[in-house]
Amino acid sequence: MIIRSRAPLRLSFGGGGTDVSPYMDERGGAVLSVTIDKYAYASMRVSGGEPGMSVHSLDYDVVAKYAGEDDLKFDGSLDLVKAVLKRMKSNGEDKKSLEFFLHSDAPPGSGLGSSSTMAVAMLGLFRHWKNLPLTDYDMAELAWEIERIDLGIAGGRQDQYAAVFGGVNFIEFSKQAVVVNALRVKPEVLNELQYTCLLCYTGRTRMGDNIIRQQADNFRKGNVDAVAAMDEIKRIAVEMKAALLQGRLRDFAALLHEGWESKKRMAGKISTSHIDEMYTEARKVGALGGKVTGAGGGGYMLFICEFDKKHKVAEKLEQMGGQIVEFAFDYNGLQTWSTDG
Repeated sequence: MIIRSRAPLRLSFGGGGTDVSPYMDERGGAVLSVTIDKYAYASMRVSGGEPGMSVHSLDYDVVAKYAGEDDLKFDGSLDLVKAVLKRMKSNGEDKKSLEFFLHSDAPPGSGLGSSSTMAVAMLGLFRHWKNLPLTDYDMAELAWEIERIDLGIAGGRQDQYAAVFGGVNFIEFSKQAVVVNALRVKPEVLNELQYTCLLCYTGRTRMGDNIIRQQADNFRKGNVDAVAAMDEIKRIAVEMKAALLQGRLRDFAALLHEGWESKKRMAGKISTSHIDEMYTEARKVGALGGKVTGAGGGGYMLFICEFDKKHKVAEKLEQMGGQIVEFAFDYNGLQTWSTDG
């Protein structure tokens, strides 16, 4: 038997960073995001062979074999995969041979939530296989615990929830609970938004842990400008939700720009001279607003453009070393299925 799953990557329009503790715990956070047709894929072959686990990471051309839980030590190699297996695989219970095949449409450090999305995709395999009574909220929270608690990777909660639920969501975060509000946006508004959006890979990945840790430290230390920026970003996310629901896309684009300007004040290295230059030039030729899609420092940039100048923005970004990526919105979230192979 083969079980497969896929979970969508996400674009965060506003509020990113307010889903990170301790800001989230003390003031509450809010994020507006949409998932896209770029995915993390996971397959699991279950057989009656000798008990054990093997993992094929197709992105890194790596194959790893684990005889039992003692082999699942965190050593910098496939640690996220090992953390999921430690949580979900009980060798005393599962006398099976498990073979995993993993790959993603975007690399770690891309700013599209690829690591968290892979964790969600792997958890989907086990929920399907074992018929586990886990709600979507349970799945997202478990993926968060694996990354943030088990592995100690700094970050927020939005990626895991976006990957599980999918679609256009306004997600509210507090110390007590996370609430996913699926937005009923008119199809014509979503079509126009997608048509005017431009996604550009900067050519440089980054790991956002240090940026996120600095952001959290700035809040703990009471850095006035950084804390004010986080408050502004949350306010802007709320205004973006209203603009989107009301179909005010020019206002939405202006708020995207305002949010990016505020985000850069939250911590150092969120932007770079190269990103600033790309952003400035894109604005000159027709981008109404934009941002880096993740913690910052590299990965993908998202722009909303004048529809008749979008091609000019694309040409300028490509001249500067960017790579334009075609995409569409995804509304399904995590999906799992079985096949005979």
